[in-house]
Amino acid sequence: MPSNEENTDACTLTWSVGGMDCASCATKIRGALERLPGVEDVRVSVMGETLALSLDERTTSREKVEGAVRRLGYDIVARQGGTRETVGELAHDHEGHGHGGADHSGHAHSHSHGPSDPDKSWYQTGKGRLVIGTGLLLVAAWAIKFAVPGDASHWAFVMACLIGVFPVARRALAALMAGMPFTIEMLMTIASAGALVIGAAEEAALVVFLFAVGEVLEGVAADRARAGIRALGDLVPKTALLEENGKTREVEAASLRIGQTVLVRPGDRIPADGEITDGMASIDEAPVTGESVPKSKGPGEEVFAGSINTDAVLRVRVTRTPQDNTIARIIRLVEEAQEARAPTERFIDRFSRYYMPAIVGLAVLVALVPPLLAGQSWDVWIYRALALLLIGCPCALVISVPASIASSLSAAARRGLLMKGGAVIETAAGIQLVAFDKTGTLTVGRPVVTDLWSVDGDDLATLALAAGVEAGSSHPLAEAILKRAEEAGIAAKAGRNARAVAGRGVEAEIEGETAFVGSPRYAAEQGAMTDEARNRIEALEAEGKTVAAVFRAGRLQGIVALRDEPREDARRAVEELSSLGVRSMMLTGDNGRTAAAIAKGLSMEHRAELLPDDKVKAIRSLAEGDAVMMVGDGINDAPALAAAQIGVAMGSGTDVALETADAALLANRVSDVPALIRIARITMGNIRQNIAIALGLKAVFLVTTILGFTGLWIAVLADTGATVLVTLNALRLLRLSRGG
Repeated sequence: MPSNEENTDACTLTWSVGGMDCASCATKIRGALERLPGVEDVRVSVMGETLALSLDERTTSREKVEGAVRRLGYDIVARQGGTRETVGELAHDHEGHGHGGADHSGHAHSHSHGPSDPDKSWYQTGKGRLVIGTGLLLVAAWAIKFAVPGDASHWAFVMACLIGVFPVARRALAALMAGMPFTIEMLMTIASAGALVIGAAEEAALVVFLFAVGEVLEGVAADRARAGIRALGDLVPKTALLEENGKTREVEAASLRIGQTVLVRPGDRIPADGEITDGMASIDEAPVTGESVPKSKGPGEEVFAGSINTDAVLRVRVTRTPQDNTIARIIRLVEEAQEARAPTERFIDRFSRYYMPAIVGLAVLVALVPPLLAGQSWDVWIYRALALLLIGCPCALVISVPASIASSLSAAARRGLLMKGGAVIETAAGIQLVAFDKTGTLTVGRPVVTDLWSVDGDDLATLALAAGVEAGSSHPLAEAILKRAEEAGIAAKAGRNARAVAGRGVEAEIEGETAFVGSPRYAAEQGAMTDEARNRIEALEAEGKTVAAVFRAGRLQGIVALRDEPREDARRAVEELSSLGVRSMMLTGDNGRTAAAIAKGLSMEHRAELLPDDKVKAIRSLAEGDAVMMVGDGINDAPALAAAQIGVAMGSGTDVALETADAALLANRVSDVPALIRIARITMGNIRQNIAIALGLKAVFLVTTILGFTGLWIAVLADTGATVLVTLNALRLLRLSRGG
C-alpha cells in the first residue's frame, strides 16, 4: 500500500508515475487531481517520477486517484518504504502512453510515453514495439506494391495505417474527453484519416511510422536527462557493514538507523551521513561535492554518504537516516527544482496556449478558402491543411526550455552546485555584481590568534578572561580564542548568563562583573579604550588582522588579534568574475582597515563595519542599480541572502546550505561562484538555440507546406524531428558535469 502519514482526516500518499517526460506532464496530472474532492497539496516530480498528495479517503478513494492518472495515459505504482508495488496492472504498456501537459485554459502539449525503466532497451518498451510493428506493416505493404499489381497494395497501406494509428487515436480520444483537444495524437489521427479519405494511403502509413520513430527518440532522449539523477542515487552503496557488540554483519544501507555504527574499509563508499568515531583517513568527497582533492578526516568530523574512504579503516556513527542523507536531499532538491519554472518557460506556455488554436484555424482556412473562392482542387488543399496541422503542433517549442533546465540542473548538481529551479538559472545568467560575506566565505573561516596585549602586561589573564566570555560559543573567532587558551594550558574563567550583542560581540558575567569581548568601537563607546590600545589596534588592523577588545566594568583588560586567511581560490574567483563582466564586493562587519587590507589583496570592492541590518540595506541599495548575487555561509547571512536577487549558501552539505537560499555550493569553493554564473549563461544560450530551432523549423515548413513544396511525411519530421533536435541539444548540457 502507499506510504501514509495520518493527519486528522487526511493522509499523505505517494506513488511512482511512469511516462512523465516534461514539465507539462506534471501540470496535467496536478490539474486533474486537484479537481477531485478531498485531494490537497498535490506534488508531482517529473525527474523523480513521483506523485504525492494529501487525501481524505472519506470523499475520494485511492483507487479513484489512480484511475484518474491512468485515464490520462500514465502508469501508476504505489510506493511504500521506497519500493514499488503493482497496483492492479500497468495500463497500456503494450502500446505506449499518451500524455498532454495542459494549462487550465484547456491547451495541451502531448506526446506518447511508456514507463521509464533504465533496465529496458528501447525495443522492449511499448513505444518501441509500436515502431517495430508499424515498420513491419509498412515494409509488407511495400512488398505487396512491387509484387502484386492492382489495388492490393493500396489496401495494404490502408491496413498498415489503421493498425498503426489505432493506439494513437485511442489516446487522442482519452485526451479529448479530459478536455484537451489540441494534442499531437489528435492531429495525427485527423491527418491520417484525412489522408486515407483523399487516397494518400501510402503516405498516411509512412506518417504513422515516422511519428512512432519520433516518439521513441523523444523517450530515449528524455530518459538520458533523467539518468543524471539516477547516477546520483547510485553513489550510495546498497549494503553496509553494521558493527554491534564487537561483531560486524552486512545489512542493507537503507535499513540503517541514527546512532548505529558502521565499519568502512579502505576503498568502500560511506553508506550513510555520519560522524567518525574511530580512525583517520583521506575522504574523497568528489561524488558529493565535486571537490577533487581528498580531505583528511578523523574522530568527530562529519562524512557524507557516497564519499569514498581511500586509505584506512573507519568507524562511523550514523547521524541521518538513509532517506535524509546528503545525496537524498540533493536529489530531492534537484527534482523539486523542476517545478520552479523560469520566466521564459512561463512565457512559452502562455504563447503556445494561443499558438496551437491559431494554427488549427489557419489549417481550416487553407482547406476551405482556395477551393471555395478560387475553385482550386479540394484534395490538394485538404492535403496541405492536414500537413499544416502536423507542423503546427508546438511540442518542440514547449519542451525547449524545461529540457535545457533539467539537463543543466543535473549537470550542476554533479559538480556540487545546487540551483533551485529555472528561475534561479535565468536570474543567475544576468547577474552583474556578486557580494561576498568575508568570514567563512572569502576566508577559510578558521582564524587563529596572532597577537595578545594587556594593559597591565598580563597577557595570559586577558586570554583567560576572553576564553571565559567565549566559552560555549561556536563563532569562528570564539573557537580560535578557546583553542589558544587550551594550547597555553589556561583554564577559562567560569562565565554565566552569556549572550551575544548583535554586531558587537559577546558578554558574560565573570566573578560578579559583566565582561565583554568584541568590537573595539563598542569598547570605545563604553569608555573602555585607551590611546595606547587604539594605536596598537590601528597597526594590527592595517595588517589585515581582526582585533577584539576585552574589557569589564568600563575598564580595558587588553586586546586579542586574530587573522583569517583568504581561501586559496578566492583571488582566482574574483578574476574569473571580472572576466565575465561581473563586479565583486566584500560585505563585512569587520573594521574598515582589516576589510581594506583583505579586499586589496583580492582586488575587489568592500564595505565594512556592517551590522546584520546594514548588510541587508547594502544589498537593497546595490540591487537598485545591478542584479545582485549574495554569497554567504547561510546562517548569519540569511537576511542578506534573502534580500539579494539570488542568495547563494556556502556549505558542504549542511542543512542550512541545502535548505536556505536559492543555490548552494557544496564544495565550499569560491571559484564555484563564477562557475555557477557561467553554467547559467550557457544554459540560457542553449535555451535560445532551442527556441530558434523550434520556431525556425516551424516557420520554414509552414510556408513550404502552404506553397505545396512539402507534404505529410515532411510535416511529421518537422514536428517530431524538431522535438528530438531541441532535446538532444539540451542534453549537451550534461557534459558540463565533466567540466565541458
